[in-house]
Amino acid sequence: MSELTFEQMLDASLKTIHAGEVVEGTVIDVKPEEAVLNIGYKSDGILTKNEYTNDSSVDLTEVVKPGDTMEVKVLKVNDGEGQVILTYKRLAADRGNKRIEEAFNNHEVLKAKVTQVLDGGLIVVVEEVRIFIPASLVSDTYERDLTKYADQEIEFVISEYNPRRRRYIGDRKQLIVARKAQLQAELFARIHEDDVVEGVVKNVTDFGAFIDLGGADGLLHISEMSWGRIEHPKKVFKVGEKLKVLIKEINGSKVALSLKFEDQNPWRNAAEKYAIGNVVTGKVARMTDFGAFVELEPGIDALLHVSQIAKEHVDKPSDVLKAGQEITAKVVDFNEDSKKISLSIKALLAPEPKKAAQEEPEKEEDAVSVDIDEVIASQDAETEE
Repeated sequence: MSELTFEQMLDASLKTIHAGEVVEGTVIDVKPEEAVLNIGYKSDGILTKNEYTNDSSVDLTEVVKPGDTMEVKVLKVNDGEGQVILTYKRLAADRGNKRIEEAFNNHEVLKAKVTQVLDGGLIVVVEEVRIFIPASLVSDTYERDLTKYADQEIEFVISEYNPRRRRYIGDRKQLIVARKAQLQAELFARIHEDDVVEGVVKNVTDFGAFIDLGGADGLLHISEMSWGRIEHPKKVFKVGEKLKVLIKEINGSKVALSLKFEDQNPWRNAAEKYAIGNVVTGKVARMTDFGAFVELEPGIDALLHVSQIAKEHVDKPSDVLKAGQEITAKVVDFNEDSKKISLSIKALLAPEPKKAAQEEPEKEEDAVSVDIDEVIASQDAETEE
C-alpha cells in the first residue's frame, strides 16, 4: 500500500465545495475592492465589491474587517487561476427573495429606505432585493415631485411578486388610504355638531380655508371666519396654523366649521348699546348711492341713509363722506330679530322739537328705516349684471 503524499493528506483534510453551495468563511484580508476569506478549502475565496453589494460607492474596508465571519455563496470553484469566487449579495438576494415572498403572502407592511428616485417612481431595497414603487402608488394624491422621498424610510406592502421576471412592485398608497379611513372613522365617532375641536390649516382659498381635523378636512367658509368682515382668507390664515374651531354642521363626510362663537356674538348686548335714541360712533365701511354702511363694531353694521347725512340735500354719500371716516350719529331704528340698525346724523343737527305737555313725543320725521339685507342683495345683483 502506497503512502499518501503531504499534498494528498492536506487535500483529504479539507472539505470539498461546489458552485452554488453556501459556506462560512473568515475574513483574512480586505482591500477597498475585494476581500479574501478562508473558507476551509485548499484555496481561499475572493469576494469582490461587485459581489458584495450593488452600491458602487461602498469601500469594503469600511464594512468588512479581518476576523469577521460571514456566510457566502460559491460562484466558481476555480476561476482559471485556482481561485474560488464568492458572492455575498446573491446569497442575500436569495434570502431577500424569500423574505419578499413571505411579505407578499402575508400582506406584511415593510419599511425600507428610498435608494433611488426615478421619473416614474421610487426604488427601495429589502435585503438586496430592488423593489419598484410606481409614482401612482406612492401616495393617495398625485405627487409631481418625488425627490422629497430621497433617502427617506417609507412603509409599503408588496402588491406584485414575480421572481421569474424579477418584478417586485411595492404599494404605499393603500396604506395611506387605509389609515385615513381608520382615522376618519375614529374622528366621526367622537365629534358632534357644536363641539369645539382643534385643527390645522391645510389649504386657504378665495372662499375659505380647509382645516385638517385629524381624519377629515372641514371647510371654514369665509362667512364663518369672523363676526366681522374678512377681506380675504389668505390675509388672516396661514397653512400649518393651529385653530380651535366650532363644528357647525356634519353632513355625511362633509364638515362645516365656524369661528363665530356665540359667547363672542356682538349682537348679544346690541339691544342695550344701540337702543333707539342712543348716540353712537362708527367708521364708514362702504358706500352706495342710497347711503353709507357704518361699522359700529366688528359684526355690526348700520345704515346711514343719504337723507340722514345732513340738513341740506345730499346727492350721494361719497360727496360728503369717505371710507374709513369716523362719524357720530343717532340710532333711529333698531330691529334685533332682523339685525338691522338705522342711523341719522341729521337728527343730531336738527333742533329738538317743542313738546306739548300732554302730547306724545314726536317721531323723527326724516328718519328712514331700510331693509339692509334687501339693499345688499340688490347691490350684489347690480354688480353681477
